[in-house]
Amino acid sequence: MEHLDLARRFVARHFPAASIAVVAGSTARGTRTATSDIDLLIVGDDTFGGDQESLAAGFEFEGEFIEVFAYTFAGFRRWAERAMAQHRPVVVHMLVEGIEVRGGDELERLRVQWRQALSTGPTVDAHEIAFRRYVITDLLDDLRDGTDPLERHVVASLLFERTAELMLLSGGRWIGAGKYLPRRLREFSAERAEALARPLLDGDLELFVAQVDRELEAAGGRVQAGFVR
Repeated sequence: MEHLDLARRFVARHFPAASIAVVAGSTARGTRTATSDIDLLIVGDDTFGGDQESLAAGFEFEGEFIEVFAYTFAGFRRWAERAMAQHRPVVVHMLVEGIEVRGGDELERLRVQWRQALSTGPTVDAHEIAFRRYVITDLLDDLRDGTDPLERHVVASLLFERTAELMLLSGGRWIGAGKYLPRRLREFSAERAEALARPLLDGDLELFVAQVDRELEAAGGRVQAGFVR
């Protein structure tokens, strides 16, 4: 409640005309750490002056750092549609999963609309899946043939990201960036997430390669010669 009250005061001070305000991230989930900020989604047609439609900015307020994502209603729709086309709808998850600070019926109507969009999952065509398999095929070969320890470490990390994304998209799930990618993968399948992550965490790159191979085969196998990007 302390952080929600702080968010209410912040909105009243800096975005008094906002129709909707939602606290998201670790504050909403109850998993804050010592360095957590407050993620705040703001929506309203009177939020800005002039033709501005969006703002992403950080604010210091009463000793807390607040990360603000502010939009007009049209601006939110455009950014949300763009994020969904990229399969990573962060602002939509903020809207749907966050805690209301301001909004009432207007917020609930918007949530109903975008909750339905989220529930349908990402739309990924066969060419994109093939391209992702192509990228993983290339990274796998780089990891197998590499000898420099630092290069292999970097390639393995990138290979984990690309493989996790392929697993999620092939399973009709949204992807995430940074710490949200393993979280999405565990939500999708804790067992497959562990099988992919454990050898990487243990430094067993041969076993990691074997697991990536298995996931690549499950998604359709290697793609190399003849593929047109």
